[in-house]
Amino acid sequence: MIPSPPPGALPASSASPGAAPWPLLIVLAVAVLLPVGRASELPVAIGALAAIVLLAQRRIDWRAPASRLPLILFACYALPALISCATAVAPARTWSTVASIVRFLPFAMFATWALRDTRQWKTAIAMIAAVVSLWVIDAYAQMITGYSLAGAAEAERLSGIFGAGNLKLGPVLAVLSPFVLIAARDALRWRGLALAFVFLAVPILLAGSRAAWLMYALVCVVVAWREARSKRTFALALGVAIAIAGVATGIALRDSPGFDARIERSLLALGGTERAVDAASAGRVSIWRTAIVMWEAHPLTGVGVRGFRYAYPRYAAPEDTFVDTASDTGASHAHQIVLEVLSETGAIGLLFWLAGVGFAVRAWLRADGRTRDLAFAPALALVAMCFPLNTHLAFYSAWWGLLFWWLLGLYCAALGADGTSVAAPSRREAG
Repeated sequence: MIPSPPPGALPASSASPGAAPWPLLIVLAVAVLLPVGRASELPVAIGALAAIVLLAQRRIDWRAPASRLPLILFACYALPALISCATAVAPARTWSTVASIVRFLPFAMFATWALRDTRQWKTAIAMIAAVVSLWVIDAYAQMITGYSLAGAAEAERLSGIFGAGNLKLGPVLAVLSPFVLIAARDALRWRGLALAFVFLAVPILLAGSRAAWLMYALVCVVVAWREARSKRTFALALGVAIAIAGVATGIALRDSPGFDARIERSLLALGGTERAVDAASAGRVSIWRTAIVMWEAHPLTGVGVRGFRYAYPRYAAPEDTFVDTASDTGASHAHQIVLEVLSETGAIGLLFWLAGVGFAVRAWLRADGRTRDLAFAPALALVAMCFPLNTHLAFYSAWWGLLFWWLLGLYCAALGADGTSVAAPSRREAG
């Protein structure tokens, strides 16, 4: 149990962040344990249970402005999933998914409470950057020796700490790159930014995920625009970044057969035909077409969250290579955020998601400059993660959904970080 503050103690909102580091460490433990299978669920569960206790003790005020944003965003995420149960093609899987995502709300409220003090944020950003930097160093070790802490590299891609059987290194580094870039900027100004850009670029390129390349490019453009004091400086920064990326790409093409193969496959799209684009996208066009057919068959509520693979054979074209006749399943998800939402939760789901985007943007626009500075890294990470003109992992899956909600928790916490807006007043103050 988390003890209630004694009558003479400082209220939770004004306590020194150094007096109780455990809430911050629980939030950061999610990032530390991301590469270790489902281990990152443990700090999420601890944070969620702690939030329930804190709510019962009235140390978290669910009616406070800082608590309102995670509540609204969770509603926009969870209600479409719940509604999709009505027409789910795999009811057991959909209902179990709905039950599992409930944990995200109390964890997000815990993160908002844990990071309510603005003095904690510089430490939090630096610690997240340090964790990601260790993964990058491990990736460089794999480039040199062929091995990382997770073992040997995958045949065609750099797999790093996530392992050859779990090729998430590129997308995760790209999504979390804003934390490294901002921490480097804070430490060494523009020199730190330049060093961090190169430091991250090489393993992201060699990880072989084209979605990650696009995400990282988007992050770099936004950071350059934010840091540049003029259009001329911005253009110069982009020019230097493109030149460095070109050199890194040339070296990778020479020394990495796997990277060379990924580039050659990407260039097939220049053929212009649907078959060429499908080959360049590793069959994504076939999956996207099937997702659209699913949505047309279930326009309002979709086939149910996480029901995509079970509905796939029913709506796929004849001789679709993703159909497994033995298990009567197909591709695991739509590989594109808009099509995932439409195919699994229908038009109702898309409306809820768009509403969630609107609420998140409105909260950003209403924040002052200091608050936006705190929220910039998680905000940019979310933009890169959800950028619609890209391919994506599944946002209702256990792992990617957890990372999504961890970032949302940080975003909500940053926008509410003023030391008073989420914690309830002490009994002494209330009396």
